Amino acid sequence: MNIKERIERLRKEITYHSKRYYENDAPEISDFEYDKMFEELKRLESENPEYYSETSPTQRVGGKALDKFEKVKHEVKMASLTDVFDFDELRAFIRRVKAEVGENTEFSVEPKIDGLSVSLKYENGLLTVGATRGDGTTGEDVTANIKTIRSIPLELNESLNITVRGEVYMPHKSFEKLNKEREETGESLWANPRNAAAGSLRCLDSKETAKRGLDIFVFNYQTGTLEGVNTHKDTIEKINALGFKTIPLLYVGSDEEKIINAVIKLGEDRPSLNFDIDGTVIKVNSLEKRKELGDGTSTPKWAVAYKFPPEQKKTKLLDIVIQVGRTGVLTPNAVLEPVRLAGTSVSRATLHNIDIIKEKDIRIGDTVIVQKAGDIIPEVVGSVKEARTGEELPYNMPDKCPSCGGSLTYDDADDFVDDGEDFTLGALRCTNPSCPAQLERNITHFASKKAMNIEGVGGKLVKALLDNHLIHDASDLYYLNKEDISALERMGEKSAENFINSIEASKQMGLARVIFALGIRHIGEVASGELASKFGTVDALFEADEDSIKEIGDFGEVMAKSVVDFFKKDETRYIIERLKNAGVKTSEEVKELSNELEGLTFVLTGTLENMTRDEAAEMIKARGGKVSSSVSSKTDYVLAGEAAGSKLTKAQALGVKIINKEEFLNLCK
Repeated sequence: MNIKERIERLRKEITYHSKRYYENDAPEISDFEYDKMFEELKRLESENPEYYSETSPTQRVGGKALDKFEKVKHEVKMASLTDVFDFDELRAFIRRVKAEVGENTEFSVEPKIDGLSVSLKYENGLLTVGATRGDGTTGEDVTANIKTIRSIPLELNESLNITVRGEVYMPHKSFEKLNKEREETGESLWANPRNAAAGSLRCLDSKETAKRGLDIFVFNYQTGTLEGVNTHKDTIEKINALGFKTIPLLYVGSDEEKIINAVIKLGEDRPSLNFDIDGTVIKVNSLEKRKELGDGTSTPKWAVAYKFPPEQKKTKLLDIVIQVGRTGVLTPNAVLEPVRLAGTSVSRATLHNIDIIKEKDIRIGDTVIVQKAGDIIPEVVGSVKEARTGEELPYNMPDKCPSCGGSLTYDDADDFVDDGEDFTLGALRCTNPSCPAQLERNITHFASKKAMNIEGVGGKLVKALLDNHLIHDASDLYYLNKEDISALERMGEKSAENFINSIEASKQMGLARVIFALGIRHIGEVASGELASKFGTVDALFEADEDSIKEIGDFGEVMAKSVVDFFKKDETRYIIERLKNAGVKTSEEVKELSNELEGLTFVLTGTLENMTRDEAAEMIKARGGKVSSSVSSKTDYVLAGEAAGSKLTKAQALGVKIINKEEFLNLCK
């Protein structure tokens, strides 16, 4: 492929994996692989500025605040760091800095904790706000949960106004205890301590967070009153004296070899630590020299993160078996001789798809190298070809679904729609919605919180209902009775009563929830709401064509076709009729559109006070206007909030009218 195609493919893949990592806490590839892709994209964009795109992943810090908590705007941006992957790159950083600000420049070396970054704000020495990093500019207010972490002082040793930054993590002992408890109660296990820490800090019930044994290392002073400090080392010592548990400094000095040796030593000590790290942070020690060096577009010029490659082990590949996921994706999995890896015993590992199997020439019977992607998902890196005996067997994917015999389609990067779906690049997918292997996961999704919100319905209960032939599809949930449920193992009369009450309550969720619950490919939560708002009833959706669906601003051909195809199926009509007969609400109030903004195109940038950009976009669409993601000569208005970026700059250059929130609200009257 040419350079432009490579850039576009990288942008799609990085967007996909970024959402998996930052929003879902469920990465599919290692940080090392993700960072390599990101660095390649940055290099290609730098060398080929004609392919610049303001929507490229390189133009923003990954991640965004979720809607579970109130949003908090950070006083100082919580930036990420530039990553380096080998000692040549690290030496180049050290030498560049010394050339700019002096050969005697000192650096600090510290562990890069693998957890969740937070800011802690103190007023008059009292903790007032604890917030997650979010997108670096706006995070989530998790103060109540932060206060449950014992190593975070609620009151400082001095009455200061100060904000610090730290990394919340789950120690290995807490992680093992938590997973043991979840195993005993039949709950799904957390994949690794980082995911467990992120999930625990986002619990809506702070009492639950308090049980999780979270901890923190504070590693930076953000803003406020902190006198008598000239270096990072001074800062760490000062905030430690205030009562914070601070990051250990492994070395402070200007000797290049000693910096490298400190990084090597930390890598060697990594298996013995009681917390996870994914690298080492190397910073300029002098605060004055940091100011002199300044910041780049999204990362400071005075620090880098040296990223450790994942731990790898050799073992035997005994077999390859296929797992069919909720959305029909066929994933080949390696059956391995058990091997200890990143703290757990591994006997299964993902092989992703047939393209990767062929590219890496992996065969049944091979000695293979395995690692955990992001220290989470076991995967086969490659085969050890010199260890072959000649008895190894090449593997081919099935041409039919191994569960139902249904036909298969192939996922290509060009098919990727940024809709939050479980998309897997290069995968085969079963197209049969009645596939038994997909059924359990489909019903679990149907009952999930963001769908029909049927409390207590998880994978374990769904499996029990299917195994006992009490349900055959999602609509059957509404025809269960109390006696059916109470007869199941570990489901007493009270649990059965709660279940039936939850089923009854879910009937009033409305059309948007029903659409999302049905699991239509490419149609996520937001798109479901847009469909419900436009068409109003499920019957109207049965009659909708692609053109009418594409009238919705964010819907393209792929999404429109997916909706039409889904509602053409006999199975869909059967399930909908059953839901309607059970009393499930399948309608929604259609929003009447006014025309104050008809014919006008808006671009949104920055943070708006007391209003999200999604809310502003809804106001525009409800009044007949259009929202675009990029500024052009055809843009009528740029609505700019705080910390507006390149879109504002481009609007100024093109002479596009720029308005603030107050001016926008006046337009909407």
